[in-house]
Amino acid sequence: MADYVNGVLSGDRMILSRAITLVESNSPAHFETASRVVKEILRRAGASTRVGITGVPGAGKSTFIDALGCYLCERGHKIAVLAVDPSSSVTKGSILGDKTRMENLSRHKNAFIRPSPSSGTLGGVTRKSRETMLLCEAAGYDVILVETVGVGQSETTVRSMVDIFMLMVITGAGDELQGIKKGVMELADAVIVNKADGGNIMKAAATKTEYDRILHYLRPATEGWETKAYACSALTGDGIADAWAVVERFIENVKASGVFAERRRKQELSWVYAMVEDYLKQKFYKDERVVNERPLMEDRILSGDLSATEAALEFIKLFESGLMIKC
Repeated sequence: MADYVNGVLSGDRMILSRAITLVESNSPAHFETASRVVKEILRRAGASTRVGITGVPGAGKSTFIDALGCYLCERGHKIAVLAVDPSSSVTKGSILGDKTRMENLSRHKNAFIRPSPSSGTLGGVTRKSRETMLLCEAAGYDVILVETVGVGQSETTVRSMVDIFMLMVITGAGDELQGIKKGVMELADAVIVNKADGGNIMKAAATKTEYDRILHYLRPATEGWETKAYACSALTGDGIADAWAVVERFIENVKASGVFAERRRKQELSWVYAMVEDYLKQKFYKDERVVNERPLMEDRILSGDLSATEAALEFIKLFESGLMIKC
């Protein structure tokens, strides 16, 4: 364990990668060591600016992060990107192609990109993304960019682990996308209209105006901060500096108002209960009684002998009886 802790705190990228792999492992044998490593590095974590970035596929999230990350690295920042790839619902596998989409940033010595499969996690973030973020902070990365899947899933999970939440949109999106984005827009601290270049500049300006109009009628995601839309081009770099300036103004504002500290406190508690829920879920599905009775119970459900509610109660009673016997 000491090797992991010392390696992470010294900024050793290879050890950091190994520590993240340990934390992401689902093996019970790794859980205790991973927990001890995270506990030991906590004193050096928490000093970064945490930025969540989401948006519909094709909005240019990875390209934007590539441009923003390079901009920040050139100004002395150390950037960690937690890029969550979609997992196959069949094989649970993932393409993990983010490094190829962030070609320039992946070559920078001040950048660390960690692609991770979402494994079906609601909100497009991996179950261990929070702990991965803490490890990166302890390793000296002062800006953490969390790129989510962005396929219309609930993004509440992302909101609960970052300081500022940015939504990337495309120009000319019709009403068919508005229903998907409305819930996410209510969580956004900034809306970024990407691809404002070439013949698309006028469309981007019109889209920015339209989103500003919509945002005017929505309740701000963060108290004391007015969410607005901003246009940029990850391709040409226009507006990238302005996008980061928005992040800086936001952090300054929420720190001065006390919202920043309160949000971090709530996040800590949220993480605790999320891990408890995950642990109980795993215990349930691995319980010997549940495993043995599951095929018969499913047959009864499908045959109409049991309603969904009755089946759920039966499963819970079965699980609880196993816990009582172990006690």
